[in-house]
Amino acid sequence: MPKTNHIRAAYSWSLSPFDSQSNAKAWKNIKNSSYPFKMLRYWFMYHMILEESARLGRSLNCAEIGIDKGQMLYFMRDAGFGGIQSWVGIDIEIKAEAEKAGYTELIKSNVESSDFVLGEKFDVIILLHVLEHLYEPEKLLEKTVSKLKQGGIIIGGFPIMPHFLIRYWQKRLRIILGKNGHVSAFSPHRVSKMAKNCGLNLEFISGAFLCRNSGGLLEQSRLWMRFNLLYGALFFKSLGSEVYFLMRKDNRM
Repeated sequence: MPKTNHIRAAYSWSLSPFDSQSNAKAWKNIKNSSYPFKMLRYWFMYHMILEESARLGRSLNCAEIGIDKGQMLYFMRDAGFGGIQSWVGIDIEIKAEAEKAGYTELIKSNVESSDFVLGEKFDVIILLHVLEHLYEPEKLLEKTVSKLKQGGIIIGGFPIMPHFLIRYWQKRLRIILGKNGHVSAFSPHRVSKMAKNCGLNLEFISGAFLCRNSGGLLEQSRLWMRFNLLYGALFFKSLGSEVYFLMRKDNRM
């Protein structure tokens, strides 16, 4: 199955989903932004899910691990995506906002515990800004692979940095645990290795931006957004910001 061209995605994926985000744009510091970079994580997932639904020609069964307030599902619904057969949400704490987001099922669970398991198989499993909060992120990825349907996808993303820095930075994160709760560090090389070790095909990987201007005038500009997306697509392997990926399970697995 051919890889999605991450450079083409940077300039051809529609920005229109940002226009209808009545829920997400009410969040702190982004309510006045037309193209808030803080929402790029949901934009990437939206397009990957949209393309997967189109590829299969049907609605999808999705599982999202690490839902926080349900922002991802709010984004999908506000953007008008209707290709959802089911959407299961899993988190260590189920917040009131998530209960109103429209999940098919909400599961309260610590995904790092040895007894965590998903109870069914899915077309799409979303690991969006959750793996950096885990001490053993590869173990969760391994668990989720067994709960993917044949040809199913795992999508997600997190902050990245050049590979030679991750051992130092991860050690530092675990000594001085910041308010963001990050304890693992990633590079594009680590993402590729994770996919390979789990028998997954890394079909898409792209950076997101050069720099953010949260709530500023630059976030009113489509050109500024496109420039940053293209920059992220071209230079994510050498410079850090955030990276987003799609890994696919082989139909023979």
